[in-house]
Amino acid sequence: MSSSNFIDYVKFCSRSGSGGNGAVHFRREKHVPKGGPDGGNGGRGGHIILKGNAQLWTLLHLKYKKHVIASNGEVGGKSRSTGADGEDIIIEVPLGTVARNAETNEKLFEITEDGEERVLTPGGRGGLGNENFKTATNQTPRFAQPGEPGLEEWIILELKVLADVGLVGFPNAGKSTLLSVLSAAKPEIADYPFTTLVPNLGVVSYRDYKSFVMADIPGIIEGASEGKGLGIRFLRHIERNSILLFLIPADADDIKKEYDILLEELKKYNPELLDKERLLAISKSDLLDEELKKEMAQVLPEGIPYHFISSITQQGLTELKDTIWKSLNS
Repeated sequence: MSSSNFIDYVKFCSRSGSGGNGAVHFRREKHVPKGGPDGGNGGRGGHIILKGNAQLWTLLHLKYKKHVIASNGEVGGKSRSTGADGEDIIIEVPLGTVARNAETNEKLFEITEDGEERVLTPGGRGGLGNENFKTATNQTPRFAQPGEPGLEEWIILELKVLADVGLVGFPNAGKSTLLSVLSAAKPEIADYPFTTLVPNLGVVSYRDYKSFVMADIPGIIEGASEGKGLGIRFLRHIERNSILLFLIPADADDIKKEYDILLEELKKYNPELLDKERLLAISKSDLLDEELKKEMAQVLPEGIPYHFISSITQQGLTELKDTIWKSLNS
């Protein structure tokens, strides 16, 4: 999933169709010269609909779509015939897509299941034909109801990556390397900060043909929740993860301090993130001997399961996957 192809934010104008007008018509047959009103109702305007598609991973196909316009409903006809509804526009989106009103930033809904359909912008209702307005005192109404106009609104779609485990850490903590070793994913890896500019997903194989999905999320820096660095672009992806795996390198100056900074940034962005299951992995542990590991274990954050791992030598990776699987199924 290259950075040029991963789009997790789009904004477009959504315009539903207007309803058709009701018809004004009277029965006129050879032997029924004054048959009374029989004008039909107008058709409904077309909806703009979002539909979940599990085969999509990005909003790239919507990047250049600035206007989505549904067709209008048809006017009613004679013999009480209802006009045809306007054709609905169905937009397929990845699971984890959140729809917002661009002007108010109000969250409208979220698509989380394959095949799930939600009406984004409803079409206008069709107007009633004059047949509906016949009364005992007015048996020949010469008026009908106009159709409701369609709605026009600016919409924002945001994608939150759906994964079982989200990797959380500072830039260059080894998240991409770990994902590439545990799965078949091939994220860009280099020895400088912000190599990862977009989330990468990998399917991690487990025992007895089981598996879980892990997401390598762009690195956090202090102040990210206020927009520094890559800002909050990546933080929304963490919201959809079941488990947060904090990754801190063994050569960090102060592992507990780094963990506390990461935790604080998540808290500032969304305090509910602290309710998620948390695990800690000390990466690059091939640099440590057993005695040093014991010393470091004394000063690690309390109350969080931890593992010393190395993506290069694959040290501790089996135990880490065991802990993750146990947490996912507890």
